[in-house]
Amino acid sequence: MLRFDPFSDLDSIARGVLMAHESGTPRTPRFMPMDLQKVDENYLLTADLPGVDPDSIDVSIDNGVLTLSAHRSPPSDDGAKWLAAERFVGTYRRQITLGDGVDPDGISAQYDNGVLTVVIPVAERAKPRRIAISTAGEPRAISANSA
Repeated sequence: MLRFDPFSDLDSIARGVLMAHESGTPRTPRFMPMDLQKVDENYLLTADLPGVDPDSIDVSIDNGVLTLSAHRSPPSDDGAKWLAAERFVGTYRRQITLGDGVDPDGISAQYDNGVLTVVIPVAERAKPRRIAISTAGEPRAISANSA
């Protein structure tokens, strides 16, 4: 199945013009693909980061904004003649604004087989709960026939 995107060529041209001065190469990362889902009492964020150096990965939170960043270095060319160079190199960065319903102190992250997994726990105050109902004075029976 082919998808037609009338803006893809324009996007490619704009990206080339705007990013050429930053990196000198059109192989800079466009985005960090990720999935976000709610599993039980946690949000689970998974991001594809194949080939990045695990020491370059940084997960931080500041003022309710979760920032993920990583860097993939270009391979050493050692005088090689490149026939194709399609893999992105450079710095990946993604920011997600967290709501009040998460516990920022409980966030954890793991990198395994090119996938970064970030577990964001739901805050206790945001979890569903039952509200106890109290009565004041004596219980009263309410009748549908009272006027």
